Order: sequence, then C-alpha cells, then structure tokens
Amino acid sequence: MRNFKLERLQNGETFVTSERGNSMVPLIKSGQLHKLAPANWEDCEVGDIVYCKVHGNFYTHLVKSKEFHRGLQIGNNKGGINGWTKQVYGKVIEVI
Repeated sequence: MRNFKLERLQNGETFVTSERGNSMVPLIKSGQLHKLAPANWEDCEVGDIVYCKVHGNFYTHLVKSKEFHRGLQIGNNKGGINGWTKQVYGKVIEVI
C-alpha cells in the first residue's frame, strides 16, 4: 500500500493534510487540517507533533522524550506511548 504522505515528505514537500481519530485532541481534532514539513528526529523536540513510524505503524503523534541513542519517544495526547523511533519524516508546523 502506498503512503502518499511519506512520499511527499521524502521528496521535500511541505503540504496540508488531515487525519481521522481523537488521539491528539485537543491539539489536533479529527479531520482538522494541519501542515506537515519534512523533518528528521534530530530536528524535533519534546512537545512537537511529528509524522513517524513506530513498530511498523505510521503516526502523527507527540514527542514525549528525546535521547541521543534511542531517538524520540512517541505517544498520543491521551497518555498512551507508542515507543521509541528515529524514523521521523515530518513535523506539524501549523494546525489550521
């Protein structure tokens, strides 16, 4: 299955997108537009919202922690933790 967001970010594009789900409410509501810009894990800080891959799944979730050897700890805005990753492709730079 093709991942158009991943392809666009890897091509250096910044674009507006949306997603369904309530895991990021109230930061991003289900279906709310947000702008994604290419980024890597070193560019991100705790509190940023990133587009990343954790354990084979893609998420637009929060950076909960950052460590040099482990990368970023990713989780939702409800207290859930997805895990650690260095596979970060983009960062939310604006919620519309």
